[in-house]
Amino acid sequence: MTAHTNHCVTELGLHLCVFIPVNLVLTLLSCLKVLYICGEHAATVTHPLPAAFSDLLPHFLLEPDDVYIVKNKPVTLTCRSTPATQIYFKCNSEWVHQDQHLIERDVDPATGLPVMQVKIDISRQQVEKIFGLEDYWCQCVAWSTTGTQKSQKAYVRIAYLRKNFEEEPLGKEVALDQEVLLRCHPPEGVPAAEVEWQRNEGLIDPKTDPNFFITVDHNLIIKQARLADTGNYTCVAKNIVARRKSSSATVIVYVNGGWSTWATWSACSAICGRGWQKRSRSCTNPTPLNGGTSCESQSVQKSACTATCPVDGGWSEWSKWSPCGADCTMWRSRECTQPTPSTSGKDCQGLDLQSLNCTSEQCPQSKYHHLSASGAEDVALYVGIVAVALCLTLLLIVLVLVYRRKKEGLDADVADSSILTTGFHVFLTCFFLSDSTENSHLLTIQPDLTTTTTSYQGTLRSRHEVAGKFSMSNGPLLEPLPNGSHTLHNGKLPSDPNDFMNRLSSQTYFKTLPRDNINTSYGTFNFLGGRLTLPNTGISLLIPPEAIPRGKIYEIYLTIQKKEDMRLPLAGCQTLLSPVVSCGPPGVVLTRPVILTMDHCSDACLENWAIRLKKQSYEGTWEDVLQLGEEVFSEPYYCQLEAETCRVFTEQLGRFALVGESLSMAAAKRLKLLLFAPAYCSTLEYNIRIYCMDDTQDLLKEVMQMERQMGGRLIDEPHVLLFKDSYHNLRLSIHDMPQAHWRSKLLTGYQEIPFYHIWSGSQQTLHCTFTLERQSLSTCDLTCTLCVWQVEGEGQSFTLDFNISKDIRPLDSDFLLMDNCTPALAGPSAFQIPYLIRQKICSSLDTPCPNGADWRLLAQRLKLDRHMSFFASKASPTSVILDLWETQHFHSGNLNQLAAVMAEIGKQEAMIFLVSDGEC
Repeated sequence: MTAHTNHCVTELGLHLCVFIPVNLVLTLLSCLKVLYICGEHAATVTHPLPAAFSDLLPHFLLEPDDVYIVKNKPVTLTCRSTPATQIYFKCNSEWVHQDQHLIERDVDPATGLPVMQVKIDISRQQVEKIFGLEDYWCQCVAWSTTGTQKSQKAYVRIAYLRKNFEEEPLGKEVALDQEVLLRCHPPEGVPAAEVEWQRNEGLIDPKTDPNFFITVDHNLIIKQARLADTGNYTCVAKNIVARRKSSSATVIVYVNGGWSTWATWSACSAICGRGWQKRSRSCTNPTPLNGGTSCESQSVQKSACTATCPVDGGWSEWSKWSPCGADCTMWRSRECTQPTPSTSGKDCQGLDLQSLNCTSEQCPQSKYHHLSASGAEDVALYVGIVAVALCLTLLLIVLVLVYRRKKEGLDADVADSSILTTGFHVFLTCFFLSDSTENSHLLTIQPDLTTTTTSYQGTLRSRHEVAGKFSMSNGPLLEPLPNGSHTLHNGKLPSDPNDFMNRLSSQTYFKTLPRDNINTSYGTFNFLGGRLTLPNTGISLLIPPEAIPRGKIYEIYLTIQKKEDMRLPLAGCQTLLSPVVSCGPPGVVLTRPVILTMDHCSDACLENWAIRLKKQSYEGTWEDVLQLGEEVFSEPYYCQLEAETCRVFTEQLGRFALVGESLSMAAAKRLKLLLFAPAYCSTLEYNIRIYCMDDTQDLLKEVMQMERQMGGRLIDEPHVLLFKDSYHNLRLSIHDMPQAHWRSKLLTGYQEIPFYHIWSGSQQTLHCTFTLERQSLSTCDLTCTLCVWQVEGEGQSFTLDFNISKDIRPLDSDFLLMDNCTPALAGPSAFQIPYLIRQKICSSLDTPCPNGADWRLLAQRLKLDRHMSFFASKASPTSVILDLWETQHFHSGNLNQLAAVMAEIGKQEAMIFLVSDGEC
């Protein structure tokens, strides 16, 4: 090649190369290859290629892709090539200035070839300069000593999404099973918007519900409208810029009414002679719903009839008197046979048998009986006098014993009212004994020993701390006794419960508390703690010792709120899993967490749920205070979830509820199915009522009480059904009835409870009724099969076989555990573990041991080790473990088992069960 001279001049950012050619053709080719290349940072002579690769064309390892500019954020285009000496970008046929390039050089370790990467930033202003004329595009050009290569074009567009839909869905009213088309044309946008549909704010997924279909042009088709498809439908358009919602279109699925079959003719209106009879039908096949048309034509038909006249009965003549018997009585009789009543005629009125005392001549025993009666009266008088004397003697002995106990130095601050109570019962017994012989049946009455009083050694509150006490201190469980002492009653409240309710109703925090005493427990507590229980509901509140500061006395209540009165704001897939429970008063100071126990109805499979503990604020709004699995131990709340029970540790009293949000359609609630029927049936119709409710004890108690008032009886064991979040309704049907004796009056094959009613809890005790009809009043045996299942899901079937005329099972059966525990227990009687032993265990196990024989091993032995982090965050981990043990074993606590655990740990407190009552 002929030698040549290369001169490069930079002016205004452009490289001008002037060549002094030796050969004109070679000079022209050289200028084309090095145009825009030579310069201060781009001299090819500084990066020569190895000789072996000098004849390779560059190829791209990375080419620029299409991008979108969102709002005002610039985008970056990247290009990488090998072997390349230079890479430059060209945008819309114009070269990008080299100062805007970010260049990185490297060497491929495998081939030894140079690798070059170049990046440029494109701003919104650059694109908007030509916006509307043509698309903004860029491509990169790579050079090697052999030649050049161009990459693909990358288009840069400004992303946007208009606000207004081009076409929005319109509401419709459609008949059942009719096809529905909802149109939607999303707003204009770059990139084009994706479209999804929502029903009642919940996403519609055609894969899980094939009754829905979304067309290519974004329209929604409901293939066969169901009652559950009634709701508000929204079209949602979204892209990388924004998300737009159309206005909601209300779809109402209505059902036109249809006539049922005619009922049987009624009895003739006339008792005797010509009259009328009628029959009726109802518009229930199906019942019109959601604005559907009612049935036309008449619902009652009449027809003439003739009734056979009744014949009233008449008495025959009296028979002759019988001979005088040993009991000094003679008899005579008559019969209702002249005529015998027929055709609903009246029976004879009056007696069919008469008796008459014989005269003294005919019955000589009468004189002997008179003498015996007068002698018995004298004996009764003497017995009464002796009984009064015995009563006075016993009363004198009781008074002497009381006086001697006071003289022997008993604690002046303690009053044991059991002595006075016993004396009072003895006096009552003596009173009954001293009565006349007419009250001799009262001799079997025993003294009432159920009311007991547990005296606490020491004063419960100081006389000087009355001013600092909580404002509601004069409670029904703490009564002042003479000389300033106080007695802590165990259990029964001596004061009027209505007085407690009236006083609390004036407080602002108690305005929404129900005023019934059935679902409310209350009591007065001090630093010794105690327990409140709502019998037969599974709800209790444990107040551990030292939870209430010393010197303070609180009146505390525990109650269930009715769901219809407390509408929780549930959104999306959320559902109420527990009763709404209030404990208070709010704002009291607690030094340790109390434990609130209540039932829940989730399947306890936490991977399918996001379960939150909600608490109502003073303003009435519900707030999330805890999410299970994401507890922060510094917060005043903690929750322990068991298979059917939830235990809430809280340092603040208030109104609580457990709310779950399903994370998948595998999430399920436990439903309790209860079957009731009338205890007695005297008509041809027989109703079977089926309740489908959350599996919690409070609802079971409510249904049992309601059925008791209606006179119903439980005809089968309660059953549990898992109800999944699959948007499918609950369907119930009855099969396999003996057609010769029974028939169903339900005109459809089944009944359905909408999914939303169960999941949202909008109806507290959902139930449906199956009306059966027997062909004859003599038919009493009923055998059938009840099927309950979730549409397109699993279900259960129950075989029923019983006699409707025999009440074989009482209403309060074993399925409702009769919890006879006292609603309020204060002081040591509320706990299984004696107070002094509890303190010894805490002081022994709270201190960490090198070999692990401390509270950690206790939690492990009691199978509570999954809560280790929570226990460790407390000042006394052992006391919290014992509190939890107390709540779990309130009815079945076994101190011997706890002592065995302590023995395994190697602590001397293993002899806990041998401690005497005096030491405790």
